[in-house]
Amino acid sequence: MNPPAVPPHLSVVVPMFDEEAVIGLFVERLRPVLDDLGETYEVLVVDDGSRDTTPALLEKSRRDWEQLRIVRLRANAGHQAALSAGLMRARGQWVATIDADLQDPPETIAAMLAAAQERSADVVYGVRNDRTTDSMFKRHTANVYYRLIRRLVGHHVPADAGDFRLMSRATVDAVNRLPAQNRVLRLVIPALGFPSTQVEYRREERAAGTTKYPLARMIRLSVDSLTGFSIAPLRLATWFGLGGAAVTALLFAVAFGAFVTDHTLPGWTSTFLVVAGVGAVQLLCLGIMGEYVGRLYTQLQGRPTYHVAYDSSEDVLQG
Repeated sequence: MNPPAVPPHLSVVVPMFDEEAVIGLFVERLRPVLDDLGETYEVLVVDDGSRDTTPALLEKSRRDWEQLRIVRLRANAGHQAALSAGLMRARGQWVATIDADLQDPPETIAAMLAAAQERSADVVYGVRNDRTTDSMFKRHTANVYYRLIRRLVGHHVPADAGDFRLMSRATVDAVNRLPAQNRVLRLVIPALGFPSTQVEYRREERAAGTTKYPLARMIRLSVDSLTGFSIAPLRLATWFGLGGAAVTALLFAVAFGAFVTDHTLPGWTSTFLVVAGVGAVQLLCLGIMGEYVGRLYTQLQGRPTYHVAYDSSEDVLQG
């Protein structure tokens, strides 16, 4: 029986889904940065059910890079679930999370470690101070997202900070103890309240391949962010109800006055508009409440958000 392995100083968690075009470039950029740190480390790549040659290319890279560790999920579970799987299995005293597309520069990890030690911080957020490489649509929607989230959830959520961050072991353990269903880590981690700081960087263009966050996934992330961390939509539904009641009372007063003064006129248009307006508000409120009920239902089921099929480190420990 082999003795338990000594935890590395740093774990780098990298979710990947169909990233065959960028793996070589990513390894070329990340490995020199980590080797120059002078600390023990592991790179934990979570293969999120890739359908291309990503698994084969990762295995090829692992033969030449002993610190590379591969965790493969049985099916695509989504970006946040893949990150959660990596955090659950990371062993480092510090854990960094970064995407493989090289839009977040790996060289910033060294600055994050230095900032954490100099400022006694448990979390170091990578904050984008230059997004000129993103499209205008992407910049605009991101700005709206962060402004809305900070207004509804709180200003403890750093603006323009995605999933590129460094966390202490205490922070990672706290995250792993939380329920895993539909959580958005860029909101979960600030909500824990651990001492934090920021390191700014310029967001680069995607090195190769195509984005794995199309519009549909961006909308899903926004919905999860709103319904998972704020009751503002429910309060909005309440205000719609109160507003509808006020309008109904006003219309009743107008109708009663018209009846008393004998000025009633048959009108299909006004009746149709009122019924359609009230029905639309009711459906909107039901939809908002349905989002919350659905989250409670999913939480009560307790189904795991991902299933691990393979962990290369287990082969090493058993060998």
